[in-house]
Amino acid sequence: MWPQLIRQFRHHLKLERSLSENSIEAYTRDVEKLADFAEREFAGKSPLELDLEHLRRFVNALAKLEISPFTQARIISGIKGFYRFLMYEDRIKSDPSQLLEAPKLGRKLPDTLSYEEIVQLLEAIPLGEPEGHRNRAMLEMLYSSGLRVSELVELKKGQVFAEIGFLKILGKGNKERLVPIGKDALKYLKLYEEYIRVHQAPAKGHEEFVFLNRRGQKLTRVMIFLIIKKTAEKAGIHKNISPHTFRHSFATHLIDGGADLRAVQEMLGHESITTTEIYTHLDRNYLRQVLTDFHPRK
Repeated sequence: MWPQLIRQFRHHLKLERSLSENSIEAYTRDVEKLADFAEREFAGKSPLELDLEHLRRFVNALAKLEISPFTQARIISGIKGFYRFLMYEDRIKSDPSQLLEAPKLGRKLPDTLSYEEIVQLLEAIPLGEPEGHRNRAMLEMLYSSGLRVSELVELKKGQVFAEIGFLKILGKGNKERLVPIGKDALKYLKLYEEYIRVHQAPAKGHEEFVFLNRRGQKLTRVMIFLIIKKTAEKAGIHKNISPHTFRHSFATHLIDGGADLRAVQEMLGHESITTTEIYTHLDRNYLRQVLTDFHPRK
């Protein structure tokens, strides 16, 4: 029964939840781990027969294997998703995973750049070099719109609506969202298109991509990473910077400036607001000081 239900679960993840192939594979591996454990430890019980105690024993076994808390939490999330599916399909009357607890995880705040560091980094890009206008346009866009690096490399001409200042982004799970693009990003994008891109001969199948390499092909994620590393070194910035740093900085600067959390969630394309809330990292000492200074019963 396990293989049949796992196949149906995969079908559900693809058609009903529109998850990426990587996410579907991850969920499948998580449930297969539980299936293997049930086969060995529970005399081959089907998923419909497992209860909370069975699932807790499975989680305890993961802990004994010295699997990291983050990996344990991800596997438990996959198991919970599987049992939500079984509930949705009316295969079970109650969800045994509902009270299954994941390890407590300390939330690591993402690295960010200050606005001054962003400017410092952008101004370190040599516009006199052939790739200068392209690189400036790309990094301006990463910071101005909070794009994922995969969304940047896959960006096509038809997704850019410069006249209204928006991008139509195809994000995770093939979900579309509209994202505003800043004036500086639009300015450097226009310079790149008019002085560089127009003179390139795109490789076959790459005609519609906005950003191309010297061979006329779309850039890779690794190439963007290397461009950022090189630019950071030139700017004298010694933080551990990646394309995602621009996305983190975009969100942090918006929220620190008073932006509505729901609006930032929409622009980032987060499915859950709790993912966006990681950027609300106000200094606890500052909050304590505010209470001490201004509350009448401090």
